Amino acid sequence: MIKGEVQLKKVPLEEAQQFWQMQRMAFGELLERYQDTQTNPACETLERVRSKMTQPGSTFYWIEQENETVGGIRVVLREDASKRISPLFVLPQYRNRRIAQQAIKLAEELYGEENWELDTILQEKGNCHLYEKVGYRPTGETREINHKMTLIYYKK
Repeated sequence: MIKGEVQLKKVPLEEAQQFWQMQRMAFGELLERYQDTQTNPACETLERVRSKMTQPGSTFYWIEQENETVGGIRVVLREDASKRISPLFVLPQYRNRRIAQQAIKLAEELYGEENWELDTILQEKGNCHLYEKVGYRPTGETREINHKMTLIYYKK
């Protein structure tokens, strides 16, 4: 179900706390499931989010639909001209509406469609399907985080 168009809106530093709180809500279920305290965005401190917001090449966006904030995405422009998405999240009550898919496409419109990287949880088949559906391909690289969870790396 697609209701209205999705938009990306830059997150000002003054809204870091709201972004951090929303990120914690969005990733909390995965934290419970996989106990990945070293890698899960729900475990990041507010100070860490603020620090990332001020890094060169790092831009945080609200994902909005019909004037409601439904998620967030961070785009990192690297010195080697590659681009990285980390994190990307949609709040639970807004999932399965193609919002994340639209947010990725908007980021690619802003920064170009090539040379993107990201990683996700191999065991989360819905996440893997989403990224593959919008053109990302597994690199073949994985990293076991714990006995429950493995990260899989993608490129486009």
